[in-house]
Amino acid sequence: MSFTIVNTDLLRGDNFIDGQWRASENGATFPVINPATASVYATVADSDAEDAKAAVDSASKAFEIWKHFPAKQRASILKRWNDLIMEHANDLGKIISSEQGKPLHEGVGEVAYAASYVEWFAEEATRANGEVIPAPVAGRRMMALKEPIGVVAAITPWNFPAAMIARKIAPALAAGCTVVCKPAAETPLTSLALVRLAELAGVPPGVLNIVVTSKSKPVADVWLEDPRVRKITFTGSTPVGKHLARESASTLKKLSLELGGNAPFIVFDDADLDAAVDGLMVAKFRNGGQTCVCPNRIYIQAGVYEEFIRLLTDRVAALVVGPASNPESQIGPMINTKAIDKIQSHVRDAVERGARVTTGGELVRVAGSNGNTFFAPTVLADVDHESDCFRDETFGPVAPIAKFDTEAEVLEWANASAYGLAAYFYTNDIRRVARVSEGLESGIVGINEGALAAEAAPFGGVKDSGYGREGSVHGLEEYMHIKYTCQGGL
Repeated sequence: MSFTIVNTDLLRGDNFIDGQWRASENGATFPVINPATASVYATVADSDAEDAKAAVDSASKAFEIWKHFPAKQRASILKRWNDLIMEHANDLGKIISSEQGKPLHEGVGEVAYAASYVEWFAEEATRANGEVIPAPVAGRRMMALKEPIGVVAAITPWNFPAAMIARKIAPALAAGCTVVCKPAAETPLTSLALVRLAELAGVPPGVLNIVVTSKSKPVADVWLEDPRVRKITFTGSTPVGKHLARESASTLKKLSLELGGNAPFIVFDDADLDAAVDGLMVAKFRNGGQTCVCPNRIYIQAGVYEEFIRLLTDRVAALVVGPASNPESQIGPMINTKAIDKIQSHVRDAVERGARVTTGGELVRVAGSNGNTFFAPTVLADVDHESDCFRDETFGPVAPIAKFDTEAEVLEWANASAYGLAAYFYTNDIRRVARVSEGLESGIVGINEGALAAEAAPFGGVKDSGYGREGSVHGLEEYMHIKYTCQGGL
């Protein structure tokens, strides 16, 4: 259940610091596990505080050079990086699918999505315009200039190992910042391959550094405490995001935090049900439900409740579960057995509270797999609002559904969460579109649409889902500060 990588030069296991590929200072390594087979896919460096400090030393020194590169020159390097990513899309997709588990078509699709951010920010690099401010008195010139913030520490998750690193590194480099990066221990190989391509694209030594570790705290603590690191960008859990915010306060770092979600998906009785089911299939079951914008609470209005469940159950029951090596697979393995334990616990709790399983609800045995990481796509009807699967991200292929009667009622339920990343609703009432989109406490709202992310759009949440935005023109601003200059005596 593995793939043949054409360009084996992309398979890297060492850190990349100051333009050099090198083992961890302590010489330690750890295995990367293929979740479909529970077998070792590769072995990589297991770094600690020494490596983390060396990365900052390198990035800090390089910043003094990189920030003076003309924007057009930085853009040219990023464009070459984008071209190389797309040239090696199949190999990168195979690496993603081997270490993360998603079906190959999703892995290759993620590569294209990652490249779209590199291309976007290559273009935005030349558009970081400042302002000339009309002076209130004669003889004065007032300007607002945008400058790179400095060394950026990027900490990325395992569920989208290509997209998340590109969405952070590309704007940082476009703005003139240098980067130290720690990928997730579960999926470091994709990040290392992308950094290798960035090296080939001409990113100068020290501008981009990557430190691989199975122990996040020693590495992150160095970056939190070092005043030379001026920004942290993190995608992951809310508890970790809050820890980063607390621990970075002493050096007043700028933060972008894209944290947990608990997305509501609302279908009103005037909606196009086929379109709503299509949208839910995309939003819920992409990457096996292991995304932060997955619908986690599905609310269907009473008039169409049973019909929607019937339509959805038929579609979900037809999904093919299997490893990425099977071209027919639509749902791959979960990242590890801990994830399976949580999914099983959520399903069991919902059933104990009165939910009915209309399809799925159990482990799937897959030929050739040594692990228990495959779970059947599941639909739960009549879910109680106090169920664990409504209160906490399941992060798996489970669609829990509850019935509602009125718009006011469902808005109250949708907003009764500490999280506010994504929300979705389906309706054909144009007046309701305005009311509900404004009423939802969420950073992202899908209206009759299940696929929301795009490089040109701002991505981020409110409440416990974090702050800051990735993508769009706002994504570049996250890596810059504004300097006001006032020249008198003119």
